Amino acid sequence: PQEGAGIRLLLNTTSFSLARLETETPQLDFWQRLDVPVLQVIFSGGTVEQWSEQFQGLTPRDTAMNVALPEVDGRIITRAVSFKSVQTWNPVLETDVVVYEPVRDRIEFVADLAANWLSLQQTPPAQRKIALILANYPNRDGRLANGVGLDTPASCVEILRALQQAGYQVEDMPATGDELIARLTAGVTNDPEGKELRQVNQQLSVAEYQQYFATLPPEVQQGICDRWDLWRHGDGDMGIWGYGDMGIWGYGGDKVDKVDKVDKEGISNSQTTNNKQQITIPGIQLGNIFIGIQPSRGYDLDPSLNYHAPDLEPTPAYLAFYYWLRVKFGAQAMVHVGKHGNLEWLPGKSVALSGNCYPEVALGAMPHLYPFIVNDPGEGSQAKRRAQGVIIDHLTPPMTRAELYGSLHKLEGLIDEYYEAQSLDPSRLPIIRDRIVQLILKENLHQDLGINQDAGTGGRGDAEKLSSIGTESLVKFESLILNSIDGYLCELKEAQIRDGLHILGQCPQGRQLRDLIVAIARHPGNGRIGLTRAIAKDWGLDVDPLTGDGEWGMGNGEWGIGNGELGNGELGMGDGERGIDDGERGIDDGEQDAPTTADLPKWDAFVDCRTTGDLIEILEQQAAVLVEQLITNSQTTKDKGQTTKDKRQRTKDKGQKTNNELQWIRDRLLPALQQTNQELTQLLRGLDGCYIASGPAGAPTRGRPEVLPTGRNFYSVDIRAIPTETAWDVGRKAAEVLIERYTQENGEYPQTLGLSVWGTATMRTGGDDLAEALALLGVQPVWDGASRRVVDFEILPLSVLGRPRIDVTLRISGFFRDAFPNLISLFEQAVRAVAALNEPAQDNPLASQVQQEQVKWEAAGLSQEEAQKRSHYRIFGSKPGAYGAGLQGLIEAQNWQDEQDLARAYINWSSYAYTDVPSTLRTNPKTGLQGIPAAEAFEQRLQQMQIVLHNQDNREHDLLDSDDYYQFQGGLTAAIRALTGKNPQTYFGDNSIPQNPKVRQLREEIARVYRSRVVNPKWIEGVMRHGYKGAFEMAATVDYLFAYDATANCVEDHMYQGVAEAYIFDSKVQEFIQQKNPWALRDMAERLLEAHQRSLWQSVGQDTLDELRAIALQAEAVIEGKNC
Repeated sequence: PQEGAGIRLLLNTTSFSLARLETETPQLDFWQRLDVPVLQVIFSGGTVEQWSEQFQGLTPRDTAMNVALPEVDGRIITRAVSFKSVQTWNPVLETDVVVYEPVRDRIEFVADLAANWLSLQQTPPAQRKIALILANYPNRDGRLANGVGLDTPASCVEILRALQQAGYQVEDMPATGDELIARLTAGVTNDPEGKELRQVNQQLSVAEYQQYFATLPPEVQQGICDRWDLWRHGDGDMGIWGYGDMGIWGYGGDKVDKVDKVDKEGISNSQTTNNKQQITIPGIQLGNIFIGIQPSRGYDLDPSLNYHAPDLEPTPAYLAFYYWLRVKFGAQAMVHVGKHGNLEWLPGKSVALSGNCYPEVALGAMPHLYPFIVNDPGEGSQAKRRAQGVIIDHLTPPMTRAELYGSLHKLEGLIDEYYEAQSLDPSRLPIIRDRIVQLILKENLHQDLGINQDAGTGGRGDAEKLSSIGTESLVKFESLILNSIDGYLCELKEAQIRDGLHILGQCPQGRQLRDLIVAIARHPGNGRIGLTRAIAKDWGLDVDPLTGDGEWGMGNGEWGIGNGELGNGELGMGDGERGIDDGERGIDDGEQDAPTTADLPKWDAFVDCRTTGDLIEILEQQAAVLVEQLITNSQTTKDKGQTTKDKRQRTKDKGQKTNNELQWIRDRLLPALQQTNQELTQLLRGLDGCYIASGPAGAPTRGRPEVLPTGRNFYSVDIRAIPTETAWDVGRKAAEVLIERYTQENGEYPQTLGLSVWGTATMRTGGDDLAEALALLGVQPVWDGASRRVVDFEILPLSVLGRPRIDVTLRISGFFRDAFPNLISLFEQAVRAVAALNEPAQDNPLASQVQQEQVKWEAAGLSQEEAQKRSHYRIFGSKPGAYGAGLQGLIEAQNWQDEQDLARAYINWSSYAYTDVPSTLRTNPKTGLQGIPAAEAFEQRLQQMQIVLHNQDNREHDLLDSDDYYQFQGGLTAAIRALTGKNPQTYFGDNSIPQNPKVRQLREEIARVYRSRVVNPKWIEGVMRHGYKGAFEMAATVDYLFAYDATANCVEDHMYQGVAEAYIFDSKVQEFIQQKNPWALRDMAERLLEAHQRSLWQSVGQDTLDELRAIALQAEAVIEGKNC
């Protein structure tokens, strides 16, 4: 009989994985042949009492064996159903007899989940009911359908089309993403604005909600009632529904108070008869498909909760939404579309959830599929582990070179003209110099680079003094200004930015496909050296285009560079504004071989190269030409049916190293990208109740092409192998780069540092951030010889270290806490070991500080043991079971007066000290990882902190793409400033090229992102292709720019002006936003006005402010028209 014949679903209780990570394909074939859902049923190694009392759910060992490794097989993580218990003592064996004892309600949950998957399988597509859920945060209509890197509305339409073609009953389907948004916003949403005028498409009676509420676990009922001011009668009936402080009332005992509008809790006035008050359900029903807007978490209802409620229970309306989907609509599966919603971040255990955990309360035992960006394994794993999610990973947005534009391009031309005049007409140099200086001043580039400070000419922005540089000496001008600005322009030009958004199931085409392939292929891996390196090697150039190391002197490479006989070929340059013009790439009908000597740049191109940056630009352009030709040839040979042998024969004239890279692109990378349609195919297979193959996760443009093709159920990492040896190498280099930068700027070694560490970045990199923290301490991991797992650490002697140790404090994310308790233990043990060293205070500030604080805490009345423990606290995070840093809600609601408010919220959300008491020191065997309220200790750490550091490991996003960056780094900075009265040194680490980590001041990174992406016409044009969601991206960028300034004081006035001119005052862009997303236009104008009101944007003319107000009012009128 066929293997697995008759099996429709498998419940698996074994640990580990069938697949060995290094040779996974043969073993995974078993699951693919079986092709049924595999539910991982967990047998815990702990007791039920430990599980009940602790927030982790499972020990690190159990998590590795029963969660992380089974995920490699593509198994669906369920619940812990059985726990160990001592049955008796065996006097003969002199040991406890331990047995497994099942927990009934956990078994029932798994059984229900299995039954629901089987029901999904058995139901014909035409009868299946599916719910697509769109995230919405902030809770404004301008920000519906959040999905990082994804055109979520357009992707939903693609899903609807695929469902319809597969036989699902899809009625009245919107034709475009913009039409979908228009129909959603015509009804009730999370935004309270104009709700009383909007249609109510579906609703749930309060009476039925009360009946459902009474079935919830008592702890859940009590928590929601206490949080949301709901009073319950002794008989279990809910007497008052609503949020009392805001005067929102619904059904009250035996009478009904009329509700005049749809209030913030979602109670509609559509029914006012006794017992028939209604809770509105935002969304639209399209036959058997429902597209819903995920409810808010509740912080918008009472902004004061941002200060003190990190573990906020979901609102009654939140639970009503998911209840309606499950019971009233009858959804058989839910699809949360795009990274990420808030369901998986509700309070509760990190894994192996109980019936009191809110993700389970809301979702229930529902089959759950989740299209999720492939480069974020951490947050995707949260949905897998806390919401039984099956990930369908999707491609990142297309990537491209930023290139130069406008005045930046003009400035580059002037610099070229200056260098040319040095040899041809030196008399013109002063004139060109003056034009360069004036353009630098006009564009405020001197502020980006702090040129005035370096020149000793006074404070930043001192235009008169900057203009005087070089009047006495051209040498001074060249050394202080020209070299810096030239290098900066090269850096901006080669920066990687996104070119639009990804649409589910669609492979990029044309220039986008070419640029994405180049972005991926330039990085080395698996025996490859990378495309641009290969071209450089074959041209005989002694330069590394990835790191910029080496000299580019000509040699005698395989393509004969250096003999002056390069032919007369062109690089396919266009008009110079964008580097390579779409219409002039030197491509004919696709028949030519590539490259020949005619494809190489002219000798003049090399002669004109003044810097390594100039040469790298030529290498990048040549890589683009080669890839474009490869794509064209690939399509031609496909159309003509040529064999692989034929295609390889066509490349015989290439340099060998370049040929190897192009062959890999043609044979592996391009076909993988062309399988992007599997994202939709696999989503449909998941809804058929089939097995979704697993695959690795990571950033494809950081040397991880193996994450392609997408459409797989990605897995994370073996937590026991972190930090990896590769991560240690990156982290060690990054630590030394940071110390060198700080020492150059301050004339002394740093002593204390605060570092934000995120779980998803740790999964993506193998632990770069933690490795850097250990390196700063002067501690190195020790790996097992065979498994390469981290088994210990060793302290590096000061003689080997060659510098003082740094006292490092970590602010960990909630997911890092959940996923990596072993790393918390490792770092804490390292801190204790370093603190115990007998070294001079100037060489070991950690030990010195611990000793001083222990005396302080003892003097404050603490016992010696408690004082010692508190003085060692170096790991802080959110309250156990909670997530985030607490600033987003405050800033969105404008519910703050000054930095003290922001600092208070950040400290309240971040001041839990995490410690893992070693088993040998435990007086209670149940204790392990603990999160202890420690606000005083946290504030003590903040007051000593000299440096705030945040790292980024890839360029597929930037620090103005997400609220997390400003909440963590900005929040930490604001808290230090509030306590000490001054800003710490804020740095931003760039580890996107692992071989060459860089560190910049935060203001430099903000300026770099502002120039390369935020106001870059190339990026703006890219997002404008995506209608509503493109305008959404612009509004989000403005919000995050403002919030970073509010927290870290790092945004220059000219940046606000530049954003206003690029997004709002530009007539073409303004018309686009007003048509596609008028909420975004109004929100951006109001945010910029708020920046002025809060004195963040000071140098602004009254005309500009008046124009912003006028545009905001104009957008408001359009919005009111939509609500009527």
